[in-house]
Amino acid sequence: MERLICVIGNKGGTGKTSITHMLCHGLGLLGWPSIAVLTDGARTPLSREGRRYVPLDGRSPEALDRIVPKLESMPSWLGVIDGGGNRPDLDRRFYDMAGLALLPFRDSHEDIRTVRADLDAFPDALGVPSQWPTNPWQQMAAERTVDELMADYRPRLIEPVYAVSASKLLLQTDVPAALPTALNNVCRALARQVLDRLDLPGES
Repeated sequence: MERLICVIGNKGGTGKTSITHMLCHGLGLLGWPSIAVLTDGARTPLSREGRRYVPLDGRSPEALDRIVPKLESMPSWLGVIDGGGNRPDLDRRFYDMAGLALLPFRDSHEDIRTVRADLDAFPDALGVPSQWPTNPWQQMAAERTVDELMADYRPRLIEPVYAVSASKLLLQTDVPAALPTALNNVCRALARQVLDRLDLPGES
């Protein structure tokens, strides 16, 4: 489905859930309605209150089977599936369903080794440097690591999603009425990159 995005990857702790909610928040700031689909049974559903997008519970196969056709009937909406970690069979299913697959990874050798394997397994997926350092020296070190270990994958990496501590606010049960500008800016930047890859306008 063209307007379905999945955030997947074999390794846990790479920021898939944060990326899902940051992307949906950014889409909302740009005027695009979206849903964030929870599929990880270890997490609990979040409230819609105060959000610019709709969180939905897709943890059971039956629920997911209801959500996807509903999304198809709403062509102005986008859906983002939070894939969870260490579930290769579900990753394959989500990848086959989606119009775009994102593979977050952090600036560690372990994350990079895993995402390289995932990029090979999912040849149309894009790597997302996630929770990327904002300190200039740490940035230089992170970019050097990517250059050394992922040179062949560079064309498939989007611009980094920089670490912003306020991103945890999006993962609270209830979101504050006002969110920090720094968080909004990072979310908008991520959403614009995804919309560009989907050949959709930067604002709805």
